[in-house]
Amino acid sequence: MNELTDKQIKVLKSVAKLMQHNGVPPTRKEIAEKLGFRSANAAQQHLKALERKGMVSLDNGKSRSITILSAGQLVLGTAAEHEGLAVIGKVAAGQPILAAAHVEGHYHIDPNLFSPAADYLLRVEGDSMKECGILDGDLLVVQANTTQQLPKNRQIVVARLNDEVTVKRFYRASEDSPIISLLPENPAFQAIQIDLNEQSLNIEGFGLGVIRSDKRKPL
Repeated sequence: MNELTDKQIKVLKSVAKLMQHNGVPPTRKEIAEKLGFRSANAAQQHLKALERKGMVSLDNGKSRSITILSAGQLVLGTAAEHEGLAVIGKVAAGQPILAAAHVEGHYHIDPNLFSPAADYLLRVEGDSMKECGILDGDLLVVQANTTQQLPKNRQIVVARLNDEVTVKRFYRASEDSPIISLLPENPAFQAIQIDLNEQSLNIEGFGLGVIRSDKRKPL
């Protein structure tokens, strides 16, 4: 059996993670969006290569038709053991936060040390959250919001607003209010006010903890 390329391993891992969060296999479009591919056809080509190498089984008559075979499960277990959590650096406008181009490196840390399990580490830029111990250059431990669930008030979130990604506390006066506030933890910064009737806001993930930047470095 041929070895997998780095891109094929990323596709395989993406399929597994989307299945874990959504409870069903992902579509080709969902895989392409998660990895920053230009089209669903690019994802399909990688899936076909994985099928040829015995990693997955595909039913091309269905949109959600991916089964990870035992060989693929073995690769996933080995990759998780050696790589740990991806470190996400500056996120380019319009691209998925977990696109391969944003990955600076990996930390050898067990995702299950956090509850719920962590999906990635986001490098923090700026001091807007310093009063709650999140400093410039720190790594925020993040659970990806793949099911688009609503945050709790004052929960620390990774939010995308107008293609910019920011770490703030979430606040909404009531469930039916169109006004969302993204609150800093530094009096030198102002809250960001969003009117959902006029602006688009996407909650990319939830903060689970912090790793000090001066104590650990990505591999």
